Amino acid sequence: MVLENTLPVLLSRLDFAWITSMHILWTPMTIGMSWLLFILEVAWLRTGDERWYKLNRFFEKILIINFGAGVATGVTMEMAFGILYGPFSQAVGPFFGNILGFETITAFMYEAGFIGLMVFGWGKVSKGMHLFATFNVGLSSSLSAMWILVANSWMQTPNGIVLKDGLFQVTNWWHAILNDNFVWGFPHMWVATVELALFVFASVSAWFILKNRNADLFTKLLKPTLLALLIVTPIQIYIGDTLGRDVAMTQPTSLAAMEGHYHTYLPDGKVNTGWHLIAFPNAKNDGNSFAITIPHVLSLLETHTLNGKVTGMDSFPAKDRPDVWVPFYAFRVMVAIGFFLFFVALWGNWLRLRGQLNAQALRKHPWFLRAVVFSGFLPYLAIWCGWWTREIGRQPWVVYDLMRTYQGVSHMTVGQEIFWFVGYIAFELMVWSGAWYFFSRVIAKGVDNIPHSDTLFHHSEEDSSDEGHAGGGFAKPTFASKPALEKSR
Repeated sequence: MVLENTLPVLLSRLDFAWITSMHILWTPMTIGMSWLLFILEVAWLRTGDERWYKLNRFFEKILIINFGAGVATGVTMEMAFGILYGPFSQAVGPFFGNILGFETITAFMYEAGFIGLMVFGWGKVSKGMHLFATFNVGLSSSLSAMWILVANSWMQTPNGIVLKDGLFQVTNWWHAILNDNFVWGFPHMWVATVELALFVFASVSAWFILKNRNADLFTKLLKPTLLALLIVTPIQIYIGDTLGRDVAMTQPTSLAAMEGHYHTYLPDGKVNTGWHLIAFPNAKNDGNSFAITIPHVLSLLETHTLNGKVTGMDSFPAKDRPDVWVPFYAFRVMVAIGFFLFFVALWGNWLRLRGQLNAQALRKHPWFLRAVVFSGFLPYLAIWCGWWTREIGRQPWVVYDLMRTYQGVSHMTVGQEIFWFVGYIAFELMVWSGAWYFFSRVIAKGVDNIPHSDTLFHHSEEDSSDEGHAGGGFAKPTFASKPALEKSR
């Protein structure tokens, strides 16, 4: 029998937190970057500008490494479901079994096929067919994210099911799939993937400009990237705000933890409208021992009124309240990063308005370039913080208000829990270090060794040949007959 708040339960939670935190490093960039590669490929085909082709091939290498790391950590995470959370996996099987099956068939297998065509198809299929493959990598990876968010959002707001005989049995598939949290949770996650990929593009570009390596080429990429970020970053802030208000209605204990909001009403009976900039929860988890509070801001954020009521932790039994420390500060770090990234996008586009967005002028703004390089890491931290807020804010439930976390944990001894924890730590660190080794190799080599597209495609001959073949033709590779890539621009 597993008891709540015991060491095996804590170890199981820490182990799965470690596994998911490491896995979520990889998958968002695969999703976002696959769409950006598609856009680069479209730009190359429409303009014939070889620079878009080189940038595509350069970032494609990063995508491949990232994809491999994501697969390796994803497979082990599937194992962890059964090993660490056997009773939970059994209980949610009637729903999760179908959802993860849909993910495997409509997304994972679909993605695996087209990513092979995208990576190995250069020069072996027509340009149009290759573009089609890249598009489908973007679509399938987004479908994969959608199914995973269906499952996770359902754990936050378990609609469309009934708990019967220890199993979550689906009574309405539409309600279960399009559950309350999914409606804004999925867009929030998907836009985060695009924002992350855009900042990786910008960060790598800024690094090359700072080093004065292929500076003109990477400035060409940085320009549209900064413009796109000027649109994406405020959209993400808006979606995040909307999701927060949704959480206030559907998971009030989670929202209260995110805001360190213990008391619905003040001692004088008035609604507690204060928003805490900083708070130190007390040891009993029934109030803050110290807080810097701004009146009316919490009501303004969550109800869009000055004195709207926001349910506090004291409206729920102590045993049903989540810990506050991690959701409170992780949420604030995520929000701060969101606004900082918006500021970086504004800064870059302000330089554009001043005519400073060219390689020569940008090197006179090294602090801007350093800020952009630094910003490449911040979306990862924001995604981590968002995920921790989401998962710890749901506690002590693994399925909100229906199944407590300790009820879903496998019955293992402390020794067994430690064995698996150490094993997963070693494996994830091995994948992480290997991926960063290959990332550094790709970036160190840069774009100079990427062959000209003419070595793979006969532009004039093949293009005319393709027009006569529905669905594209076959381009014979001519690897040795064309000159090497021109030097840095």
